[in-house]
Amino acid sequence: MTTITADAATLASGKGHRDENFPVASFLLKPAHRAPVMAFYHFARAADDVADNAAASAEEKLALLGAMRATLGGTGNASPEAAALRAVLDAHGLTPQHGLDLLTAFERDCTIDRYATWEDLMDYCRYSAAPVGRYVLDVHGEDRATWPASDALCAALQVINHLQDCAKDYRAIDRVYIPTDMLAEAGAQVEELGAAKASPALQSVIVATARKTQGLLAQSAVFSGMIRDKRLAVEVAVIQRLAESLTRRLITHDPLSERVHHGKLEMAGLAARAAIGRLVA
Repeated sequence: MTTITADAATLASGKGHRDENFPVASFLLKPAHRAPVMAFYHFARAADDVADNAAASAEEKLALLGAMRATLGGTGNASPEAAALRAVLDAHGLTPQHGLDLLTAFERDCTIDRYATWEDLMDYCRYSAAPVGRYVLDVHGEDRATWPASDALCAALQVINHLQDCAKDYRAIDRVYIPTDMLAEAGAQVEELGAAKASPALQSVIVATARKTQGLLAQSAVFSGMIRDKRLAVEVAVIQRLAESLTRRLITHDPLSERVHHGKLEMAGLAARAAIGRLVA
């Protein structure tokens, strides 16, 4: 194996915010809020690329993530992405805790490739997804009473991504987020994720996981109505609508053999209807 000793940029995937399944700092946000959100995104993207790199060893990846943690915490300067985020945090009087929590999830990704139960997966989402929403809310000065609804939506988005990419994650990096106890109960094997088409047993688990995700989205349905900033409220309403649509698709489609992503025009139509609905409300 080739030894990787440079920095996080060496492991970059080339993926950007326009490649994500859901809007990131879209034009709906006030211009003053977009730059802080994008700084967090670039930090998260760099850490995610490190954790998901198939060529680097766990030790190499953990060392790079450790450098990001030290830089964000103010005890180092090895990570440019973390240094940029730290500058934004200082300028806005924000805590580094959300970024540090996010790094906990990526550190887990370096050594953990299976999750035994739904509860284990939700604990992972507490670190991999919830900090993103909490950070955006803090940037906007929103009440922390919004956090539970935000956490539910962010966890739902994370699980949707996991289900959409379940075959790719298994084939490329041997990582499985679908709870293994759900697979075992249905009589499905992890190795079935490498097939060209989901077996009936595996498809039943995907559907069951999507239905649990619908439960999360039911919890987050009130979220946009709780937000004071009208532009952020509209963006959250859009994300909620897109997530609901994708979850329904995961119940009726096989992510191993069928497309379970929105096309650009479809996404635009769903977003427009959600935005109008939020503005009218």
